[in-house]
Order: sequence, then structure tokens, then C-alpha cells
Amino acid sequence: MANKKSSKQSTLSVYLYIPNITGYIRILMNCVAFARCFEDKKLFAILYFISFVCDGLDGWLARKFNQVSTFGAVLDMVTDRCSSINICIYVLQKCAQSFMPGLVFLSLLSLDIASHWLQMYSTFLSGKASHKDVKDSTNWLFKAYYGNRLFMAYCCVASEVLYIILFLLAESQSESVIDVLVNAMKHSSLSILVALALFGWAIKQAINVIQMKTAADVCVLYDINRRQRP
Repeated sequence: MANKKSSKQSTLSVYLYIPNITGYIRILMNCVAFARCFEDKKLFAILYFISFVCDGLDGWLARKFNQVSTFGAVLDMVTDRCSSINICIYVLQKCAQSFMPGLVFLSLLSLDIASHWLQMYSTFLSGKASHKDVKDSTNWLFKAYYGNRLFMAYCCVASEVLYIILFLLAESQSESVIDVLVNAMKHSSLSILVALALFGWAIKQAINVIQMKTAADVCVLYDINRRQRP
């Protein structure tokens, strides 16, 4: 009886880790942001961006308070992917899409989800503590992305900023995503920001492809090694 009580207390303590509470706050902010996105664009942009900033904060809090947990890592990953899914769908909702641009947009979104899921799963198979541990990778860009926090932060921030810009600038359903980007580039005050965001976004898509292939290789090698065991 005492062991069950201790186990429940231990489970509860993980749920109440400071970085995990930060994750819950992120989810709440995203819910409010997306619920109000069409009525109040500024509120949406502010809440969504603060939530994204908290994405970097929870990792720092986990290391500072020694509260790194598998649940926290999964919570962070799931929240990121759900946020990306929602904002991409809302961007597509605001912009009219012919078949091909819409298909490409959704394909890239699927790539993002699949690559991160495979990366997380392959991490568990290889016994690593973090999905960001890619020291054994032979791809320099992949290692640079996860090995340099500033570089990774730039790519992630660039992607989110690009989606926020697209959502904020899309005025009617007669516009396509490409039209919105072209019009944004015409504004001198936005052109540099859009260019930087677009470049970081493109790198992140390349990373997603590399990540999916690398993680798939880990899964395949795990199967091969398991079959070779006596």
C-alpha cells in the first residue's frame, strides 16, 4: 500500500515539474490564440509567439532544475507539432490554394510530423537520453542543427515567424501563399524579415528530410541487429 502511494506521489511530481507546467501553459496559450485568431490577429500573434518562446524556455528550466523527463520531451514535441499543424491549416484556410501549392504545403507539414516522430522513436531504440543527441551522425548540417543552439533557434524561429507573417498578411481567400509572400517582399520594412524567415524555413525543411532518413536508418539497423542476435 505504501509503495503504491509512493508511486503515485512520484508520478505526480513528474507531472508537476516546472518545465512541464511551462508546457501546459503553452498549450493553454495556443488554445486561446487559435480560438481568437480570426477576431484578433494581434492577440493571436502575441500569444503564439510567446508560446513559441516558452518552447526554448522549458528546456532551459529542465536543465537548471534537473527536471529532465521523457514525458517532458514528448509533451514538448507533441505541442510543437500540434502548433505547427494548426497554424499551417489556418494559413491554408485564409489563402485560396490550387491543387499543387496546397498539396506541397500539406506534404511539408506531413514531413515535419513524420521526421520528428521517427527521430523521437529512434532515440528510444538507441538508448539515447535526448532526440537532439546526433553526435554520431555523418551529416554536417544535421549535426550543426542540433549541435548549435543558436543555429537551431534561428531555423525554428524563422519557420514560425514565416507562418505568422503569412497568416497576418493574408487578407482574403483570393490570395495564394505565393502571392502573399511576393507582396510582403515588396514592402521594404518586411522584405529582409521575410527573406531571413524564408531562408531559415528552407533549411528546416532540409533538416526534416535528413532527420527522417537518419532516424529510419536507425530503426532498420535496430531490426538487423536484433535478428542477428543468437
